[in-house]
Amino acid sequence: MVCIAAIEDLPEIAGIYNQAIEARFQTCFTEPVSVKDKLQWFYDHEETKFPLLVYKNDGRVGGWLSVSPYRQGRNALRYAVEISYFIDNAHLRQGIGSQLLARALVICRQLGYKTALAVLIDSNTASIKLLEKYGFKEWGHLPAIADFDGRECGQYYYGLKL
Repeated sequence: MVCIAAIEDLPEIAGIYNQAIEARFQTCFTEPVSVKDKLQWFYDHEETKFPLLVYKNDGRVGGWLSVSPYRQGRNALRYAVEISYFIDNAHLRQGIGSQLLARALVICRQLGYKTALAVLIDSNTASIKLLEKYGFKEWGHLPAIADFDGRECGQYYYGLKL
């Protein structure tokens, strides 16, 4: 079930994010995060403005998705949001990302956003397929911008007009 994240979900959210950091090529962060590191980020995701969603099954978080401001402070971009999502390794390929993204897009439209963006590592084919399933298109590519211990890769910008 997809719902708004509660503070009690933060340890599992951080844990899932740390799985992605450890795996490499899923986020450009390279050092693990703690619950304390993510606390302000959690509070910045107000339900009525920039929601943080979780997928829960039997009370456990199987994945999460954040809706965040795109280039915060630049008022001309106030109707654009960035969507990020991560799925627990034990729950991959179970449709969780699809459920989270579908719900997030409905919420984004209800909140009056006009554009959703996703920034991802260019080798992340699973995310590319998910985004394209929901109508996102490749809007840009930054080649060889990220360096993971000597292995360079690029970032894609995928976008969707809501």
